[in-house]
Amino acid sequence: MASLSFNPSRIKHPITNFTSPTKTLFPNFPKTLINPRNSRRNPQFPPCFSVSESLSSTPLQPETAKSVIDDEEDEEEIGDPTSELSYLDPETDPESITEWEVDFCSRPILDIRGKKVWELVVCDDSLSLQYTKYFPNNVINSVTLKDAIVTICDELGVPLPEKIRFFRSQMQTIITRACNELGVKPIPSKRCLSLVLWLEERYETVYTKHPGFQKGSKPLVSLDNPFPMELPENLYGEKWAFVQLPFSAVRKEVTSLETRFAFGASLDLDLLGIEVGEETLIPGLAVASSRAKPLAAWMNGIEVCSIEAETARASIVLSVGISTRYIYATYKKSSVTTEEAEAWEAAKKGCGGLHFLAIQDELDSDDCVGFWLLLDLPPPPV
Repeated sequence: MASLSFNPSRIKHPITNFTSPTKTLFPNFPKTLINPRNSRRNPQFPPCFSVSESLSSTPLQPETAKSVIDDEEDEEEIGDPTSELSYLDPETDPESITEWEVDFCSRPILDIRGKKVWELVVCDDSLSLQYTKYFPNNVINSVTLKDAIVTICDELGVPLPEKIRFFRSQMQTIITRACNELGVKPIPSKRCLSLVLWLEERYETVYTKHPGFQKGSKPLVSLDNPFPMELPENLYGEKWAFVQLPFSAVRKEVTSLETRFAFGASLDLDLLGIEVGEETLIPGLAVASSRAKPLAAWMNGIEVCSIEAETARASIVLSVGISTRYIYATYKKSSVTTEEAEAWEAAKKGCGGLHFLAIQDELDSDDCVGFWLLLDLPPPPV
């Protein structure tokens, strides 16, 4: 069983030839697209380099909370859970950090008023930049966020980012307004993998250790998983097939993505710490189209996140952006196709959720016009 986690070496020292996938995993599936209408390791993060202690923003311990740390070694390793982090890897060129991942949401922590504390968490995809700051719930607006973004730039000496990705649809208005006022492009997207994994780590090592932690508390802002909708005309392919590539070949595709493909997206496999054997077959979906380049160009602008085989509806579902799900293709439901779709999903799970989308002129082509490396991740616990 494959697993993924942050690569410990990257956390400790954060820094600042397409092989045709024509071997079909499931030959019983139709080749033609049908129009829908007809174990992860524990990461260790660097210590706080600067801490804000503003009484207006630092969460305070509730009167009823009990603050006891039994293990002094754990306390030393984890640090003060009420502290805030402002870190930039000294080896990183600040000008090279052009895209941020941002979460601005409530946490399972109560302040002295018995109200949920909010937190701003910011990083880049390599974790060269890491920033956290707590806020009381009565100052949550676009002005607060805009000022905080400017503060990050001033404190760490980095320029305003060109793009900011975020994965909560309910915060889209606040984040978009703050970004627009700063001339930053907001991108709603679930491709905030470094941020999501960091939040998962913070839940275990920071939030649960905080004196105001409320066990069983649900986030005020939940994640969406809407019913899949009809695919736009410009995103249709003509043929499709479940395919597979050895992990070693996937690595090569990721390495050469910027130079060999005009369209697509990769993942930082080193940072994610994907533990997969080099010969492990990674499942994917190959889509062929006579207008492959225009199709890949359109796909490149919608933040492709993941692909899912939904056996109940006998369909392939494409997830993009934050909460948009499209019926990408359908197939004739039978016991055979259901079993094969389940096998494809099982193969994806066996690879830690890693899979890919390849767009080609022909399914038996040796080249790709677009290649997206994708990863299924559960939502963070906060």
